[in-house]
Amino acid sequence: MKTLHLYLTRQVLVALLMTVGVFTFVLLLGNVMKEILALLVSRQVTLGLVAQAIGLLIPFVMAYVLPFGMLTAVLLVFGRFSADQELTAVRASGVSLISLVTPILLLSLVLCVLCAAFNLWIAPLCRNAYKNLIFQFGARNITTLITEDRFIDEIPGMILYIRKKDGDQMEDVRIYHLKDNEITQRISAGAGKINFNSTNQTIYFELSDVLVEHRHEADLKLRSGSSDPATITLTNADESFIGPLPEKPPEWFLMKSGAIATDPIDLAPLFRGQRKPKLSEMTIKELIRERDAREAQGVATMPVRVQIHRQLAFSFACFAFTLVAIPLAIQAHRRETSIGIAIALGLVMVYYAFIIIGDALETKEHLQPHLILWFPNFLFQAIGGALLFRANRG
Repeated sequence: MKTLHLYLTRQVLVALLMTVGVFTFVLLLGNVMKEILALLVSRQVTLGLVAQAIGLLIPFVMAYVLPFGMLTAVLLVFGRFSADQELTAVRASGVSLISLVTPILLLSLVLCVLCAAFNLWIAPLCRNAYKNLIFQFGARNITTLITEDRFIDEIPGMILYIRKKDGDQMEDVRIYHLKDNEITQRISAGAGKINFNSTNQTIYFELSDVLVEHRHEADLKLRSGSSDPATITLTNADESFIGPLPEKPPEWFLMKSGAIATDPIDLAPLFRGQRKPKLSEMTIKELIRERDAREAQGVATMPVRVQIHRQLAFSFACFAFTLVAIPLAIQAHRRETSIGIAIALGLVMVYYAFIIIGDALETKEHLQPHLILWFPNFLFQAIGGALLFRANRG
């Protein structure tokens, strides 16, 4: 039995090293072509700095490569093991499928620990160092300063968050106006456009699908000369509302909806400051500190919570992939490499679809998008466990 376990584990490890090498090369090539090659062609960096940048990228891509590599390796090894009738011979000798695959499941748990180290600590640190390296040689412009997926708090009196940005187009924008570190106004917009004035280094946003809310403590005033002291006036530049003061007024009231253009925003503090990491470039400790700091200010922290849960959930992907891949490979009963890779790509697409959905909904607090990130793990483990139990009985 020990010999059989060593044989199967060795086969999986060899396949894992091969698949990890291939996937790492592909992902590195994509990042190099997108950012580093342009700087190299323009002679802004040397070959030594390119090598340093690639070295910083490797830990970042390993967070993705290890789960996908383990999935592909298990599919290839057990597909060939089944097609060559080795599995039939093993089971005919009285060895159950559960006892046969136990070392592989334990190996996947070890990889989960390794993935957790990459996801929670090593990969964000290296990704941030890589982006800082690129930032040193790239021009400081609106594109590099107003970035997506981070809370931009360098502008005095304001916190800005953009979930997605493509050029000057934005999606899911949040603007918080502060006074004495307290939020007095919050603006949420489904989409918008950035307009940049390079002469005085200011921008303004054209926003659509907008909700503008003010805080009562900052804007409620008793109407002067009113005979009814419980009557108040809510005012802004465009409209006012007069009505009786409720016993317990809500903390926020709606001032405007539709489409607006913001006042010009001075970017001078951003040009003077240092680059700050995006949420995806923060370690788990930095994310927790960011969450606590934003909650103290009253800022919606769901984007931070989504990133925390994404890092944690993706750390368990190796076990989920292994559990579902073993019975699928046995049922496929094929030794061809192309079949194993095709099944692996299909499973990865299903798994990552939930990650994309969770990221897309990260500004929709009422939908609890951080919980969606755990769903593919539970789904794959439930399906894999049921299929493995059925295959063991068969």
